[in-house]
Amino acid sequence: MMTAYAELMAFQRQTEALAQIAGRLGWDQETVMPPGAMHQRAEEKAAIEAVLHARRADPRLGDWLATLADKVQDPVMVANLRLIRRQHERATRVPAALAATLARETSIAQRVWADARANEDVAAFLPTLERIVALRREEAAALAGDGDAYDALLQDYEPGTSAAALTDMFGALRPHLVDLRHRVIDKARAAPVLTGAFDEAQQMALAAELAGVFGYRQEMGRIDRAVHPFSSGSGQDVRITTRTEASDPFNCIYSTIHEVGHAAYEQMIDPAHHLTPVGQGVSMGVHESQSRICENQLGRSRAFTGWLYGQMRARFGDFGITTEEAFYQTVNRVSAGFIRTEADEVHYNLHVLLRFDLEQALISGDLLARDLEAAWNDRFLADFGTAIDCPSHGCLQDVHWSLGLFGYFPTYTLGNVYAGCLHAALRAALPGLDDDLARGDPGPATAWLGENIRKFGGLYTPGELITRATGSPPDEGPLLAYLSEKFTTLFD
Repeated sequence: MMTAYAELMAFQRQTEALAQIAGRLGWDQETVMPPGAMHQRAEEKAAIEAVLHARRADPRLGDWLATLADKVQDPVMVANLRLIRRQHERATRVPAALAATLARETSIAQRVWADARANEDVAAFLPTLERIVALRREEAAALAGDGDAYDALLQDYEPGTSAAALTDMFGALRPHLVDLRHRVIDKARAAPVLTGAFDEAQQMALAAELAGVFGYRQEMGRIDRAVHPFSSGSGQDVRITTRTEASDPFNCIYSTIHEVGHAAYEQMIDPAHHLTPVGQGVSMGVHESQSRICENQLGRSRAFTGWLYGQMRARFGDFGITTEEAFYQTVNRVSAGFIRTEADEVHYNLHVLLRFDLEQALISGDLLARDLEAAWNDRFLADFGTAIDCPSHGCLQDVHWSLGLFGYFPTYTLGNVYAGCLHAALRAALPGLDDDLARGDPGPATAWLGENIRKFGGLYTPGELITRATGSPPDEGPLLAYLSEKFTTLFD
């Protein structure tokens, strides 16, 4: 039996290494790849995806799994077998040619989307979007069998969940978020605003300092710039990107803290799990909980923004904010902005729910790609009370659909729900947390997250992991309590 397990894990280790290489190609494409390399890169990504698909569908995996079924007791071995089995079953249902085509088309689509976004040209992106939607619907049909197509896609990002379960949770969130928005929006508009210009090199220097403060080990990573910030990799090579804007340093600051939450999760997984299925974050919802708790509950707290205010004054001088409390209000300013990644905590989940509903309609066929812009604009006006002024502020703002990531968006709000649960448990475990944050030291908090969430990687299912860390199954209550207390107090 142990020989079969050793053979299986040796095979899987190579698969995991190749998957890391594929991820590195994606990082390179978004950061330093020359624009003229687009089509060659698409062929390179299709080629490596073909190799990965063949390995994941390899009949030997089925033989090893059958040999080992019900014969191992060690929790790590059991978890590795569970994750390999799930990946193998999904790979055997998807034709190899379809997997390679998806890799090729989504690689090209990234550049088409970026150009269309830059030129405010929805029509230029629509034929590409139609192809991506058609390919993902074909993949979903292969995966789902007699089941729900969108649910099949969700399993790539949040195993074990369903659109119905998410709809129930989001349905419980939505009226409370809308009510909170109505209660604070007018008062929040009076919050102070930053003035002046902020040197972008200094922004990157501050980003590097903040990355270290939140536990990012830069000897095993790097920070670059990208149009859409992201984190990439696991184990000993985990890279992040951020973005800078001379008039808005918060874009850089909070994008960096957010991506460091993702990256530090991967870096803090037990090294014994590297290059195994267990050796990476268990789901995108849990991943998002790590980025959101760092960005919001820690990084936007009154205690931490007091420290950050001093760092900002030291680097940028006078920027129109004269007190720590005014700075706290500015950081947590509430406004019905267009951009999800820049949204305040009150509005953020409304952005996600919009995308969740629209992408379900695209996959089901109830919404055609050519009608997406109008549907997006109508929904945004209804939810935010503001008309979309340009496509880059509307349906072209996110890279996800060009990458074929249908089923990814709801994990952002699910991550906020998980973060709410974790924050309540964290506060109970660390009564001196605000004193730490006021010194610019979230280390005790990130250590608690490392011990209770991050080190386990994929050892437990998402629900099991959150329940173990908090003592209760995840639900939306702690998030709503946190948001209501924070923003009604802040803008009372």
